[in-house]
Formats: sequence, C-alpha cells, structure tokens
Amino acid sequence: MTEQELAERIVAQMMRNDAFSRWLGIEVAAVSPGRVEVRMAVREEMLNGFRVAHGGIAYALADSALAFASNTRGRVALALENSIFYPAPVHAGDVLTAVAEEVAAANRVAAYNVTVTRADGTNVGVFRGSVYRTKKAHF
Repeated sequence: MTEQELAERIVAQMMRNDAFSRWLGIEVAAVSPGRVEVRMAVREEMLNGFRVAHGGIAYALADSALAFASNTRGRVALALENSIFYPAPVHAGDVLTAVAEEVAAANRVAAYNVTVTRADGTNVGVFRGSVYRTKKAHF
C-alpha cells in the first residue's frame, strides 16, 4: 500500500467512526500524507446570541482537520495543544473550508497549521495544533 493509499484509508475509517464530524456535516475534500482539506456548511443552530457562528464551530472544523491530517502517517495521533485566532465572523449559510498541513514532525510529536476560510476566500480561523504520535498503528 502506498503512503497516499494509507492516508486515504485512515481518513475514511476515521470519518466512519467520527459521529461528531458527521453531525457537523464535515466532508473530506482532499487527503495526502500530512495534509487534509475538509469543508462544511454553517447552519442556523450553530449561531450564538449575536447571530454569528459560535467560535466552537470553526474550532471544531479545524480540530477535525488536524485529527485527520495528523493520523495520515499511519500511527494513532492525539492532540496535545491547540489554539485559534478568529480574524472575521462566520454566518449561517457560510461554507467553511479547513486545510490542515504538517509543518514540523519528530518521532513522537508533530505540529500543524490549519487555515479556515469562507467560500469567498476570507480567512476566518488561524489554528495551530500539536499532536502526540503513539506507537499504535491504525492497521
């Protein structure tokens, strides 16, 4: 199995088992080793009292992208620390895309940048996450 095939197989299995990402409406758009692109539409029930998307929505999308990307290498990886900056608001009907990319990796830890954008290209989330790579293989 190639690295690409492994990455695709892992992400497909994760999506099948990830009820939360499916509930959010996340769709996987692209997968490669160390990189994943996902998207979702923002629904009315995701808005806060100010009629903008709750910050947890963009965060959850970015966190799912991190999880998928960090596991594409074949070993189970778990988040250690994450942070997000919200440069612009998100509204109902917006379609968000999150691209997670590996920026540094060692045997046991790795760092990822995740950019969340609206369909018009506006950056609505700048996310950085680190993961711990266990010894456990996915398959």
